[in-house]
Amino acid sequence: MWTVLVAALLLLGVTACAGRGAGRSEDATPQNPLVLTLAHSLGDTHVTSTALQDFADRVKNDSGGRITVRIHPNGQLGSETEVLEQLMAGVVDMTRVSAPGLATVEEGYHAFGLPYLFEDAESYRRAMTSPGMREFFASTADKGFVGLTYYTSGARSFYTVDRPIRRPQDLKGLKIRVQDMRSQTDMVSTLGGTPVVMPLGETYTALQTGIVDGAESNETVLTQSKHGEVAKTFSVNEHTRIPDVLVIGTPVLERLSAEDQKLLTDAAAASTEAHTKAWEAETQKAIEEARGMGVTFVEDVDTRAFREATRPLVDRYRQEYPGVARVLESISAAR
Repeated sequence: MWTVLVAALLLLGVTACAGRGAGRSEDATPQNPLVLTLAHSLGDTHVTSTALQDFADRVKNDSGGRITVRIHPNGQLGSETEVLEQLMAGVVDMTRVSAPGLATVEEGYHAFGLPYLFEDAESYRRAMTSPGMREFFASTADKGFVGLTYYTSGARSFYTVDRPIRRPQDLKGLKIRVQDMRSQTDMVSTLGGTPVVMPLGETYTALQTGIVDGAESNETVLTQSKHGEVAKTFSVNEHTRIPDVLVIGTPVLERLSAEDQKLLTDAAAASTEAHTKAWEAETQKAIEEARGMGVTFVEDVDTRAFREATRPLVDRYRQEYPGVARVLESISAAR
């Protein structure tokens, strides 16, 4: 609650300096626009930050300047979890959050942290843009937010200091850094490893000193977070494809006309399309740079064995959470 109060005071100061703006989109003009705040924790140069700025630019342009999106990046208003709390409290209007982080409000979002839901990048895109997924994103209006679009964050794989992970049994006894998500800790435990939850910023030193034997993420972490300097083996098992979601508070939607709601949705979808291409380019660049750092990419991974080993975990979540079952049905229908 303290972070919500601090963020509210910071935003109050910004608003006081810039003027309060219009209260509803119907009353907005280029001279007195409706100003929406979008806070997130990514750095300015991150490829997803670029997509968020693209979204903001499209909204301003397509509305003729009647609606502007003011972005607060770099965790200026708090961590991902803290900003989500601020959105639920009405302090900020929009945020970007890793999909499983929304599971505290809507259990169905647990699904996105589960392994091997998608065959490949194309099946992932089909599922994320399907009518069923759009319906799911819109279904949380009564819980305080709605998903406007998704942004890919690539396929996540295991990487270690010095050993390949070709089969599930290769993880036995290894300490693997994971995100603070139940689905991630359950996955590593199911595969025989020991999950270690820690912030990304502490992982480099943990790999360097042996506190952990490896971690799991996409290829860009090797270069952007410099993990390729200490972790020299990246095993391409692609266990998860966890989307980021751009969410907007329900009270904000109620301040937008139907036409302007569509304007925001269309701008969000367009930014996702551009982001998908940019992410692919960023990934290829990271792979080339990582190879120059001495990282070996292990391609001969028994992904079928990984799928079979983690299928009971997916089934358990399906039975435990009706919301997860609903999302899994949408993904299956998109195939």
